[in-house]
Amino acid sequence: MTVIVRDVRPEDAEGFARVRRASLPFMLATAEQVAFDWAHAHPDGHERPLVAATAEGEIIGSAQVRIAHDAPEPHVGSLNIYVHPEHRGLGAGTLLARSAEEHLTERGATTLYSWVLDAPANRAFAERHGYTSRRSAHFLRLDLAGAELPPLAEPPAGVELRPASAYADDPRPLFTLDALTTADEPGDVGAELTDYAHWLATTWNHPLFDPELTTVAVVDGRPAAFSAAQTDGLGRYNSGMTGTDPAFRGRGLAKLAKNHSLHRARAAGCTEAFTGNDAGNEPMLAINKWFGYEICATEVRHVRTVG
Repeated sequence: MTVIVRDVRPEDAEGFARVRRASLPFMLATAEQVAFDWAHAHPDGHERPLVAATAEGEIIGSAQVRIAHDAPEPHVGSLNIYVHPEHRGLGAGTLLARSAEEHLTERGATTLYSWVLDAPANRAFAERHGYTSRRSAHFLRLDLAGAELPPLAEPPAGVELRPASAYADDPRPLFTLDALTTADEPGDVGAELTDYAHWLATTWNHPLFDPELTTVAVVDGRPAAFSAAQTDGLGRYNSGMTGTDPAFRGRGLAKLAKNHSLHRARAAGCTEAFTGNDAGNEPMLAINKWFGYEICATEVRHVRTVG
C-alpha cells in the first residue's frame, strides 16, 4: 500500500482527530479542537502538523511537530507520531518521523523529544530511530458514572470555590495562577507562560476548555488553586491542569477544587474522567488514587540529540 506524508489541509481535521482517538483513547480529541489548534499555533513554535494518507486519501497517521518556543532552553523540538492501530506496519510512522525531524532540524532544533507509549513495539520503533528513554508519565481513568466519589467538603474559613466562568470579564488572575503552577510542572523541558494574549486565545478560548466545570479556590479574593476541566461533548472529561500557587500549598486547596469539579462534571452528564501524571509525581498520583482513578496506560519520554 502506498503511503503519502503531507501537510494537513482544513478537511483533514476529523481524520487527524480520529487517528489520535484510536491511538490514545484516554485523551480528548475532536475535529473542532484540532482545527482550532492549527489556526492558533504560536508563530515562534513553527508548528507543522502532518498526516500520512493512503493513495485513496484515507488518513492513517498523524504527527504533531513544534519548536518548544516557551522552554527556557533553546533549540528544543518535539514530535509526537500516531499511527492508527489498524494500519501499522506500512511505514507511515517512519515517513512521519523523517519529515518531522527534517522540519525541526532545519529550524535549529538540536534536541528532539517524543512521547512514546510504553509498549514493546512503540519503544522499539523509537530506539530504531535513535531515541533513548527518559522519564515516564501515566494516563489515568475514572469511571465517573459508576465510581463513588469522595464526599463534598465545605471550604475552610476564608476559602471560596468559584467556577472559572466567574472570571469571564477578566481572566488575567487565572493566567497568573496558571503561570505559577506551570513553572513547577515536572518535565524534561520546562515552560514559561508569559504571553497573556496567546494564553487567552489558545487556553481560555480553547474549544475543549470548560469554564463552568473548571473550579478555582479563592483565598481572600486571590485565586490560590484550581482544577482545569476539558470536555468534548461526548461525555468525556479531562483534568487539564490541577495546581496551587506555591504561597498556598499544603492546605489541600487543589484537592478541594478537583473534587468539586468532578462532582459537578458527573451532575452535568460526564461519564468518564481522564487525567495524566508524571510517574515521579507521587503527591498527585496519591490524590488521584484517592479520587478513584486507575492507571490505564503509560508513556515514556524519549530524546534524541542531533547536529
